[in-house]
Amino acid sequence: MSTKKARKDAPRSSPAAEPPLRPESRKASPGIRFRVDFDDRCSVGIGKISLLEAIERSRSLSQAARDIGMSYRRAWLLIDSMKGEFDTPVISATVGGSGGGGAQLTAFGRELIQAYRKLEGRLASLTLEHMGEVAAHVARPQRRSPAGGAPLRGRLSRPLKQTGSD
Repeated sequence: MSTKKARKDAPRSSPAAEPPLRPESRKASPGIRFRVDFDDRCSVGIGKISLLEAIERSRSLSQAARDIGMSYRRAWLLIDSMKGEFDTPVISATVGGSGGGGAQLTAFGRELIQAYRKLEGRLASLTLEHMGEVAAHVARPQRRSPAGGAPLRGRLSRPLKQTGSD
């Protein structure tokens, strides 16, 4: 029995929930990750956008950080950096206490998410258009042994055919 505890916020996937891949669906699909640099000291990428979206859902910086698997310190530093990078706040926050604290996006924060996601959609379609054929040539990763060691070799022999005479 393992002594490690499962993380509460870790996403759980069920192998039975995912349909088996058909050979034609195993083709790699090109994706894109990007960051928008406004100048040397101001940029926005998927980390900041994911955090802002999580704040919008949870109305809490600490809960948002937990939801996306980010430390509270990292989340706070990202929000703090955006305070210095933009002349308009992306969130408005209230401090904890008897009524509890909270955070919510400002209109500018929602505008930032919307602009980033719109650009992401356009870049994704361009990526597929220009790199789709190249993606068909991506090599499949080799299966590894459960211990993460050497690649598994294919079966060298066929299993014996079962007969009904046992």
